[in-house]
Amino acid sequence: MSTGKEPRAPALTGADIVIKCLEAEGVEYVFGYPGGAVLYIYDALFKQDKIKHVLVRHEQGATHAADGYSRASKKVGVALVTSGPGLTNAVTGIATAYLDSIPMVIISGQVPTHAIGLDAFQEVDAIGITRPCVKHNFLVKRVEDIAPTIKKAFHLARTGRPGPVLVDIPKDITTMVHPFHYPEKVEMRSYNPVVKGHPGQIKKAAQLILEAKRPYVYAGGGVILSDAAAELTKLVKLLGYPCTNTLMGLGAFPATDRQFVGMLGMHGTYEANMTMQHCDVLIAVGARFDDRVIGNPAHFGQVPRKIIHIDIDPSSISKRVKVDGRTGGKGKRRCKDCLA
Repeated sequence: MSTGKEPRAPALTGADIVIKCLEAEGVEYVFGYPGGAVLYIYDALFKQDKIKHVLVRHEQGATHAADGYSRASKKVGVALVTSGPGLTNAVTGIATAYLDSIPMVIISGQVPTHAIGLDAFQEVDAIGITRPCVKHNFLVKRVEDIAPTIKKAFHLARTGRPGPVLVDIPKDITTMVHPFHYPEKVEMRSYNPVVKGHPGQIKKAAQLILEAKRPYVYAGGGVILSDAAAELTKLVKLLGYPCTNTLMGLGAFPATDRQFVGMLGMHGTYEANMTMQHCDVLIAVGARFDDRVIGNPAHFGQVPRKIIHIDIDPSSISKRVKVDGRTGGKGKRRCKDCLA
């Protein structure tokens, strides 16, 4: 007989809640190295069998491994490191993921809340240190904040322009007990990534493409990250234009195809670089106009060409070179728009 009451959520320690959150996100692997501030999280990890732990020999290895796993699987990579030197050792891998737009969640231990700011053993300002090289970071101050914070971290990591997100959890928070409930939705009023291109900009870009006499498609890592290789290939084959890839974009267009002129940039092919210099319309998809591709922006801008830039990150458009046509959103969706 129903009483009409909701069943009470089980009360778990903060450490158990962390692992339950990772399970809810479908995490299969955690890359990490144990330390005092995360021992309770490791105890919780040991008690379950859904998530496999990959033990590294150094925290930098954990973040690089999580990065590589994410690139290969198209899933969010997860790293677990302790406080102080554990966190600082992980920074190079975090920065790599940030610059290459790789979705990762890094869970770091922190000294107990009452010791923060008192120069405790193995205390560092994890939030301040990682602020320049993460998409966002959080310091968890209450056990009841663990679940919603981890939910936000995964949402931030995988949406918009992907990137690493740090969740810093004090040791005492992992021992506190609270009912576990994982949120179904994320509410972040200050975060609203662009997912749709403006119809007017899409129309303008399409018109420039149709009027081009020496067009060139320049595809970067954003095509790989948004799983848009099939759509890009279909568009390039339909248009009949030559295509180049950046180092991060290799694989976005078949290297054996006659329209592929090789990799672009200082380590690229002669044909790819000369085509860039002589095209009249450049269609950049998921690329950032890196200095190793364009060299000096002032010299690059002297060539009379129209530039169309398709990128999920609006702040990347016209950041290094002035563009004539722009559209935000994922390359997969924008290629479909152009095909339509």
